[in-house]
Amino acid sequence: MATRMVSTESWQLKNETCRSSVDLDLFLHYSLLPSVAIIMVLSCLEKRARGHQVDERFPLLNRRCGTVIPLDFVGAFDNRWSLGFAFGATANKVMIMFSEGDFLLYVPQWAQAFVLLIGAFEVGLSSYPFFACLSTCFQITGATLGFLYTGFWLVIMVMHIVQCPHGQIIGHYEKIMFYWPSLLCLVFLLSRFVHIFVKTLWIRFRLHLLNEETSFLEVHQAQYVQQLLRKPPLQQSQKSWIQRKVYDWDPYFRFPTRMISMAVLATICLYIFVVIEYYVYSLVLRTLKTLEENFEMLIASNSTSKVVVSGVQHGKELIGITEGVWVVTTFTSCLICVSYVFHILACYRKHMKRLWAGEKQFLPLGFSKLSSSQSVAAIARYSGWQIAYILWGQLVIHTVQCLFGVMFMYSFVLPIKKGQGIEMVKTLGTGILTLAVVIGLMLLQVVTAASFFLQPKISQDDKEKPLALDNRKVFHNFNYFLFFYNVLLGLGACLFRLLCSVIVGAWLIARIDRTIMPKGYEAADMGFRTWIGMLFMDHYHTNPTLVCFCHILVVRNRERQQQQQQQQQRTTNYYHFSNVADFRVLNKARTRWLLLYTLLNNPSLSALRKPQ
Repeated sequence: MATRMVSTESWQLKNETCRSSVDLDLFLHYSLLPSVAIIMVLSCLEKRARGHQVDERFPLLNRRCGTVIPLDFVGAFDNRWSLGFAFGATANKVMIMFSEGDFLLYVPQWAQAFVLLIGAFEVGLSSYPFFACLSTCFQITGATLGFLYTGFWLVIMVMHIVQCPHGQIIGHYEKIMFYWPSLLCLVFLLSRFVHIFVKTLWIRFRLHLLNEETSFLEVHQAQYVQQLLRKPPLQQSQKSWIQRKVYDWDPYFRFPTRMISMAVLATICLYIFVVIEYYVYSLVLRTLKTLEENFEMLIASNSTSKVVVSGVQHGKELIGITEGVWVVTTFTSCLICVSYVFHILACYRKHMKRLWAGEKQFLPLGFSKLSSSQSVAAIARYSGWQIAYILWGQLVIHTVQCLFGVMFMYSFVLPIKKGQGIEMVKTLGTGILTLAVVIGLMLLQVVTAASFFLQPKISQDDKEKPLALDNRKVFHNFNYFLFFYNVLLGLGACLFRLLCSVIVGAWLIARIDRTIMPKGYEAADMGFRTWIGMLFMDHYHTNPTLVCFCHILVVRNRERQQQQQQQQQRTTNYYHFSNVADFRVLNKARTRWLLLYTLLNNPSLSALRKPQ
């Protein structure tokens, strides 16, 4: 024990003298410079949909300097896992943003919201190159810049960990426990950028032209519509136990990038949150241990009363029980929250397929139709809210489970360990008997009402008797004498209702896909409103039937325009200028050339022109 204390003290002394030369907070600020530079480079390569007067003054622009899109939050199905791991790489930056809470003490309370907004904008701008380099159409440039920027952050984090791998609370390898998910995501992004670079060069070297016209109709959406047009099979294939009980994979459905990114980031943030929770738990436990040792020294040095000694013993016993229960419930609460992440994905697929089929009965009456602005705002805040709900759900579920675990230990385990098992069994038997009598009397009322106070069945095939009273005088006396007993019974039923509400509310606090409010008050649940708004937004923008219909219209319109252009080229003398859009020609210069060509073929028009 003494050797362990000496080694701990020497480690703490060594850790206190350790000062890393890499400050992640400072590098987060410095990373804004290369981030802005990468955004400007990608913006210069991006083309705008429409020209501007600036293009006529500066011909070299040629509709360049367009808007860079980090990722498509609506209807995007490409690079889902890459963008998900890009979100995972930002987890440590989010924790850095949370760690700057001490700075808020020096800011007025009314301005704290703006400070948090600026901090979130800084984190988003620092992480912008991860997403922009994955989503850009210029894959060689994006892969090169993304690889350099990701490697920059990977080197900085590795140096920060290697120089001081230990911490003040957990001890050995504390920073490794914190940052290994983000390091794994950064390594994945590096390999992904290398893959994109090599694949693009291979296509260029083999002289395969890249198709710049991207279709908004995905393959799985077309397959879904084709599957709807087929006749259903006469016999359904038998499903395995995993397909029936756990998850049934649907080849005609793909989760959007937003949902995959949410699942990845929620899992990583949940891990970091549990580590932080363990840090706080270690601090509280260490403080309680110190108080316990002080009280024991006080008892050993002075003659204290038996009440104080008994209180110290009970406190020591409570600390030991809580410590064990807290560790066990940490794993159970984590499993529940992780299962919630996957269950939310399954609910998203189920609800989307119901909306695609035109079924809205599963929605509350007040949510059958939401305003467009609410749906747009909902899809913007869903991912962040879902992660926050998961983290709060972990804390609430863990706390409730710990309380029930301590109650179970004091009610069952400790009496048996202290040799009071027989008394505990007697008390438990008395409680079970009382509860059984109460439930029996409630069932007796139902059986009595069915036997004596209802008229006989009209038909023998009826399952129940009709709702028609019989023996009314006896029925009124029955209600009168049971009125006073039901008042007392209602007290216990009310407490049971409150207990069930607390348990169900705590159990489902992390579930944003269903409301915990009673019927008629669903609008007060802002999380559920966000979920419904997000569903409607995805339903209107990614419905396979609607997207397929729009795709057919666009293709036929494009074919009709091509036919008209070909016919026009055969019948007009202006076919030389039909492909003028393929060259970098200004609108003003093209108009002048067309005017010159017209006047050369029609000299009489020169006299009709408006003079300068």
